[in-house]
Amino acid sequence: MTTVTKAPDEASAERTDRKKPAKAGRSGGSEGAVLNVFSHGFLAVWALLIVLPLVWLALGSFKTDGQIGGSALSWPSNWHFDAFTRAWDKGIGDYFGNTVIVMVFSVPLTMLLGSMAAYVLARYPFKGNRIIYYFFVSGAMFPVFLALVPLFFMVKRLDMLNSYQGLILVYIAYSMPFTVFFMHSFFRTLPTAVYEAAVIDGASDTRIFFQVMLPMAKPGLISVGIFNVLGQWNQYILPAVLMQPQTGSDPERYMLTQGLIQLQYQMGYETDLPVLFAGVTIAMIPMLVVYLSFQRQIQAGLTSATLK
Repeated sequence: MTTVTKAPDEASAERTDRKKPAKAGRSGGSEGAVLNVFSHGFLAVWALLIVLPLVWLALGSFKTDGQIGGSALSWPSNWHFDAFTRAWDKGIGDYFGNTVIVMVFSVPLTMLLGSMAAYVLARYPFKGNRIIYYFFVSGAMFPVFLALVPLFFMVKRLDMLNSYQGLILVYIAYSMPFTVFFMHSFFRTLPTAVYEAAVIDGASDTRIFFQVMLPMAKPGLISVGIFNVLGQWNQYILPAVLMQPQTGSDPERYMLTQGLIQLQYQMGYETDLPVLFAGVTIAMIPMLVVYLSFQRQIQAGLTSATLK
């Protein structure tokens, strides 16, 4: 048997080639570490930009006017809830109740009607399906300001200005485009085999939707439901146009966002910033609780359709 001896130049070239992948791997690892540090740093700065104003508002509710005009992030000298009591007595409690009344009906109806429309458009092919779908989705492309004037006169013709039912219907129509768009994509990812098994068992279309498909779409329902709650709770322009007293005897049914503006008007030339800060904090706390309580479900709903 003969052995072939490699020349020194060839051996050194081979050793050099073997080292190249290791260098590339180390280079890729360092680039990934730099990107990881940059992304975490960006997220930390973003979190500070969101958290600091919230902390400033919450601390301002326990301060006096003089302390608020001083250091922005100084701690209150006395921790008391007098500002919250004054804000509640000045109407925030009524405005809070009005908002809850409207959303107790608007959010569930939005979810029910939007899910039904999205399910039919996603699972039942028929002539004009895509046209109806694009008709729904196009509603999210136009700003609400373009529809304020015709919307006002339409609600007025229905004699529903400054009424809960009028605002509930408008909120449902306002939230339907996004709900249909989101749930349509989610229903298309559900397995067809489960639907076929339910059909073989003799289940009707209504039973399949409510007892089979809707429970399977629970992550998506929770996600879009939270977005609808946030959007309707923070809505200002629609209540400002539709929820104004029409006569002197017509009661005030202001929503919470309107109530904060009214609270500022009531001060006039007097400064009572702790009351205003307390009102904003009262409006902010429920949404923080809802989001923090369901953040895992929101993330699961947003990613489940992609993972499937």
